[in-house]
Amino acid sequence: MANSTTVTEFLLMNFADRWQLRLLHSMLFLLIYLVTLLGNLLIVTVTTLDQKLNMPMYFFLRNLSVLDMCYVTVTVPNACVNSLTGNSTISVAGCATQVFLVIYFAYVELVFLTIMARECYVAICQPLHYPVVMSHQCCVQMTLTSLLSGLVCAGVHTGQTFQLTFCQSNVIQQFFCDVPSLLRLSCSDTSSNFLLILFSAIVVIGGCLIFITMSYIHIFSTVLRFPIREQGKVFSTCVPHILVVSVFLSSILSVYLKPLVNSETIQDMILPVFYTIVPPFLNPIIYSLRNTQVKEAVKKVILRNFYSWK
Repeated sequence: MANSTTVTEFLLMNFADRWQLRLLHSMLFLLIYLVTLLGNLLIVTVTTLDQKLNMPMYFFLRNLSVLDMCYVTVTVPNACVNSLTGNSTISVAGCATQVFLVIYFAYVELVFLTIMARECYVAICQPLHYPVVMSHQCCVQMTLTSLLSGLVCAGVHTGQTFQLTFCQSNVIQQFFCDVPSLLRLSCSDTSSNFLLILFSAIVVIGGCLIFITMSYIHIFSTVLRFPIREQGKVFSTCVPHILVVSVFLSSILSVYLKPLVNSETIQDMILPVFYTIVPPFLNPIIYSLRNTQVKEAVKKVILRNFYSWK
């Protein structure tokens, strides 16, 4: 089917019109971006170099960290450059690429979080089955399945979106290209697009949410039989994970299931931050830097590099 797009480029929005505020927003986003890269890169380095962390849990942590570095790179650097230069144009091809990558990384992020909840459930509730259920072969298969199915999901949504005709305006009321903002610009019938989003929300998000919820119900029911000290360790890790997953999913649903009205508010620009920037920023803290083994491995790597420089 031919693409009947009538515009050759789109204009992305900035968080503010004044240069001073744009500079402030850019510096804040850049700081968050650099901290996110540093935290996730540290996790990748430590889990790769330390042989003691050669376990399924850290295999998925490493994959999640690599994913998060890619995920946050799709939107933040471009938004910072646009704010600093004042040039917010993006080509149709560039916009389609950004839409594809955002959906792809968000999908894989959700599936990885679901797999990690399952890993935690098996480790706590079925420890005797852990070596079989979480064998290296199974971990690789689950990872590849997540990555490949993400290509299908992102490809379908991107293709469906860019088959539309965009003739109302070329101004995207967002700091990056996303499907809901593009649907508001279309003068074509978008009912099939909304049904596709609704179907994905029910099947993908709903399925993962049910799986994560059931995993943690079983985890908590098992942990309550542990000594108080052990309960505290599990809860201190699981509760932040649940909070991040809740913020991640609720922000996605709020953005993608919102009625397609043309009026935009600052809230509409802030909500996507909670599923594109916040999870990659918080994941190293919640999943890794709160882990005693990871913290010890980080200290070893830092001390080793320090003495090698001396």
